[in-house]
Amino acid sequence: MGSKLRHRRGDAKSGRPASFTGARSARSARSDCENGCVPDSDNDAASAAPSDTPTDRGWLLLIYRVPSEPTRLRAAVWRRIKSLGAIYLQSSTAALPASTTAERALRKLRSEILDMSGTAVLLSCEVLAGEQQIRAAFQAARDDEYEEIVDKCDDFLAQIRKEYVAEHFTYAELEENEVDLVKLKNWLARVSERDVFGATGREPAEKALLQCEEVLEAYAARVYAEEAESR
Repeated sequence: MGSKLRHRRGDAKSGRPASFTGARSARSARSDCENGCVPDSDNDAASAAPSDTPTDRGWLLLIYRVPSEPTRLRAAVWRRIKSLGAIYLQSSTAALPASTTAERALRKLRSEILDMSGTAVLLSCEVLAGEQQIRAAFQAARDDEYEEIVDKCDDFLAQIRKEYVAEHFTYAELEENEVDLVKLKNWLARVSERDVFGATGREPAEKALLQCEEVLEAYAARVYAEEAESR
């Protein structure tokens, strides 16, 4: 089953583009523009990393332009931004709650974009208007991730039921299922780490994962019993 459990491809569920005109700060003293700020007319995008503490420090914005060709460059940046949990405020402008971890990851991504012959600036700012909308979008992105984890937990439980039906009670099957459970745990840990505002989907995801642990423990006991009888 180890190969059966895969993350879904990144899609609009993970972080739908949205337009929030109040997201840019008028306080230049808090802006971190490196190598000069790009004009508003530039195509931009943003990326950010898991946040390590709840934010009272505002937001980080990554605004960038990537060459249109080859298209794989834009796709690579988009995947990185999604994997970091950032939300798009508009096309090519993404945000993440400010934190040391987020800043480090965004600076790294900015450097990679420059290596692609693109342009990028990283801004630290406060939201003067529209904070609730941005937080709501960030929460929705986390809830979507939690929902995806619940779906994968359902798949995990279905696979364990198949093992019972097929009477597959071997150490090999047990090990594969244990590997898949670790993947689910790590996935939930990553999402929880960047869930700095406490999305409502977290509790159902934690309960689903707990059920997976309990079911796997019962399956393991059956495997041990079957193996003991076969000797």
